[in-house]
Parts: sequence; C-alpha cells; structure tokens
Amino acid sequence: MSPLPSAPQDAAQDAAQDTAPLRRGRHAARRGAGKDTAPGTDSTASRRFLAKATLLSSALMAAGSVLGLGRDQALAHFFGASSDTDAFLVAWTVPEMAATLLIEGGMAFALVPAFSIALARRAEGAVPDPVRALITATLPRLCLALAAVCALVVAGAPLLVPLLAPGLPDPSLAVDCTRLTASSVLTFGVAGYCSAALRAHRSYLAPAAVSVALNVAIITAMLAFADDWGVRSAALGVGIGGYLMVAVQAPALWRRLTRGQQEYAPTQASGAVPLGAALITTVLLCALFRQAQVLIERFFGAGLPAGAISHLNYAQKVAQVPMLLALMLSVVTFPVLAQAIAQGDLHRARHRIERDLVLIASLVLVGAAVIVACAPQIIQLLFQRGAFTAADTAATASVMRVYTLGILGHTLVGALVRIYFSTGRAAWFPTVVTAAGMAATAGLAAWAVVPYGAPGIAGANAAGITLTALLLLHGLGSHTVPVSVRRIAAGIAKPLLAAVGACGAGYVCAASLSSPPAALAAGGAVATAAFTLLALLLDAAGARSLAHAALLPVRRSLTGKPRHGR
Repeated sequence: MSPLPSAPQDAAQDAAQDTAPLRRGRHAARRGAGKDTAPGTDSTASRRFLAKATLLSSALMAAGSVLGLGRDQALAHFFGASSDTDAFLVAWTVPEMAATLLIEGGMAFALVPAFSIALARRAEGAVPDPVRALITATLPRLCLALAAVCALVVAGAPLLVPLLAPGLPDPSLAVDCTRLTASSVLTFGVAGYCSAALRAHRSYLAPAAVSVALNVAIITAMLAFADDWGVRSAALGVGIGGYLMVAVQAPALWRRLTRGQQEYAPTQASGAVPLGAALITTVLLCALFRQAQVLIERFFGAGLPAGAISHLNYAQKVAQVPMLLALMLSVVTFPVLAQAIAQGDLHRARHRIERDLVLIASLVLVGAAVIVACAPQIIQLLFQRGAFTAADTAATASVMRVYTLGILGHTLVGALVRIYFSTGRAAWFPTVVTAAGMAATAGLAAWAVVPYGAPGIAGANAAGITLTALLLLHGLGSHTVPVSVRRIAAGIAKPLLAAVGACGAGYVCAASLSSPPAALAAGGAVATAAFTLLALLLDAAGARSLAHAALLPVRRSLTGKPRHGR
C-alpha cells in the first residue's frame, strides 16, 4: 500500500492525491456491496448499520461488564481482599496480558487492517483468494507459537511468579493458579484471531460475546469448586473460559469465510496482504507497554499489606466499566476507518477520527463523574459482604477515586493506538510513547508507594497514562491521517469541563444521604443531569444537535406535522 500523503491542506487536495485509490474503492464497494463488505462511504445506510452494530455490541459488552463485576463480587465474597485473592490476581496477569496482546490490543491492530485489505482485494477479484491466503499464512504459525508459550508458562511458573510479585507471602498458590490459567495464552490468541477476522467482515456480535463466555465460566467454576479448590477454582474457570471464547465465535467465522468463498470471482493476480515482522513487533510492544501499567501496580503492591493488590484490582475493574463501553464505539468503527484508509478516502477517515474521539471522551467522562462522586456507595453495594469488610470498602473507594482521574487517558490511549495502526503498517511512534508512559508510571509509583500506599500507585498510573494520551494526541496529525489536533483537543475540553461540574454536584448530593442505595441513586442521577445540562450549555460533542434530533419526533407527534411537511 502506498504511503499516506503528508498533511494535505483540505479535502480537495485529498481527493486530488487519492483519485485512483478512491476509484478502486468505489468500484469494490459497488461489486461487494452487502452485509459482509459494507458500503465504502458514510451513507445513511452505513451510519444506521454502525449505530445498530454499536448498540448491539455495547449491549453484549455491558452484559460482559456486569458479569465481570459478578465475577469480582464472587471472588470478594468467597475470599475477600486477602493473600489468596492477591495470589490469584498475580496469576490473572497471564490471561490479562494475553487478552491485551491477543484479543483487543495487539491482534486486532495488526489483523483488522490486514483482513480489510484482503477483503478489498477479494472484492476486486484478486488471485489467489487474499482472505484464504492470509489465514493460511498466519493462523497455523500463530497457534504453534502460542502453544510453545503455554508450555513455557507452565514450566516456568515458579520463576515467573517472583518476578511479577516478589513480596507474596505464599508464592506456591500463585504458581498453581498460573499453571491453571496458562492455556489462556493459546485460547485467547485463537479467540482474538477470530474476533479480528469477524470485525473486518463487519460482524460484531460474536466478538462482543467473548467476555460473557469467559466470565460465565469463571463464576460457574467458583460456585462449583470454591469449597474444595479455594481460589484455584477461579483459575480453573479462566482455563475453561478460554475454550468457550473460541467456541462462541467459530460458527460465525466459518459462515462468513465460506459465504465469501462462494461469492468470490477471481479476475486478476495480486500480491500478498502485508503483515510483516515490523508491524507485528510494533503492535505487540505497544500493547505490552500499555499492559505494563498493571504489572507495575502488582509489582509495587506486593510489598504492601495483604489485600492491597486486591483493592487496586477491584477499583480498576469498576472504574474501567465506562471506558469499556465508550471504547465499543472505537471497536466498531475501527474496521470502517481501516477500510477508508485502504481505499484512499482520507477525508472520510479524518472526519471519523475527529468525531469519534470527542464522542468517546464524552461517553467515558459522564461515567467517570458518577464514579468519583459516589465511589464509597458503589463499592459498598457491589462488594461489602462475606469476607469483604467495611475497611476494604473504604480502601478500595479511595483507590478508585484516584484511579478514575486517569480514566480519560486510558480511554483515549485505547482509541488513539487503534488510529495509529489503522494503516496496516508498522508505527514506532505510539510504541515509543507508550514506553515513555510506562517509565513515568514506574518512576512515580516507586516514589509514591511508601508515603501513599495503594492510592499512590493508582495516582502514578493515572499520571503515566495521561502523559501517554497527551503525547499520542499531539503526534496524531503528523504520524497518521492528517487531522486537526487543536479541534480534537478543544472538543474534548468541553465534556471535561462538564464532567468536573457534574462530579461536584453528584458528590454533594451523595454525601448528604446516609443510605448507600439512596445516595448512589440520587448522586448518580444528579451527576448525569448536571453533565447533560453543562454539555448542552457548552455544546459538547454536538449535544445541541443531538438533542434537537432526539426531540424532533416528539415535536412532530405533538404538532401532527407530517415527516416531510406534505
């Protein structure tokens, strides 16, 4: 694929520079129009498809997040915030790292653009079938490499655990749990491959269901075996859940691949889809440096009193719920962005990037405002039962408030990294930036852990990831599709101001009520209402236009005016 043009001044120059790719892309869109290829332009039908896909995927993602909270509730109920849960959470690093590298972070960044290019070439009739050639060249090698890593994790668990958490009082329990979760390296990798292929085919439901499958398996295993196996039951559930993640996607992927093969009409020879070592290296390193934020937390948390790693984990999982839901929009539109770039439609790509980043920031900030305002009530209602005490609630809530200060940074990094790799080529800039953010987090955590404990580690995480987000945003226009960074920053500033005001209003309301359910309901409602009003006042993320469009059917029904004025 030819290099992207550097900083064109306007859409007319974009069109002039990309006339040939655009003609090819439109021709491919006409030949391959349908569910699998999706239109090549932002038509009304395309926008409706994306809105529907985002809604359904978000519903499944929300279900997975609720089950994830249920998993953490079960873990807290059976084992509290203790040395046992600390041991499991150290072992949880293996599937957590595998999920970041192989499902969302690394695998998707490399494979979604590659499959998008292969599908575009298939629509043009390239010979041999680019999709089949891509799968043949990558999947067997991937499975062999991941199986070898699984074996290394099982054999090297006694050496791996002290590296991850040198201060654990009982490393043998963490070793057992690590070995039980080791198969996730292979199963999560295959699941991530299936997810990338399905999303490139514009199929989103099965990939969104993987978190549901995983959490159902973990919860079921704890309910069935917690009395006999202790916290090892949760690790067993991780191993079983990995196979379920593959099983829920395999039928949908098989249908897509066989249907595409039946409709394939070869007409011309074509080169192989690019998926080089440099791309894989930069993608994996970037995902690894991002995930290292969690490794740093557990490394320094292992030296604190028992339960500190658990407090950090519970706080992180709750605070990340708004982020996961907001990033669902980025997950759905990532294949669209990759396809636009593959077709040379830089104007459409620029418009989508600028719009999506501001909208994603707005979505996560309203959730962050509620979490900061009502943190103690949220933790008490979710976890304070069984072995999870009031002291654990207070400690987790204080950590969660600090951690949430960086949730906008986490969300923007998740969205921005996708943009950098949407071209399907190696991108060293985000890799260097995420490494710098990791180093900042480690340095700040080393300084803050002694005087401030777990909140100090959370603060270091928030500062490091925010630095990463700012650097990625600053370099966006010059290293990817040419966009207006100033326009994006100004757009994000508006919902950020609205979130600050909403957080203050929600906090005052929640603090005035003694009943946790009532405080959470009232504080959450006030924070949401305040954010909405401030967003309308500031016109954050085009809130006024959205409100006008939402109220238009109501006005028409009240006035009896026909839809087209006839």
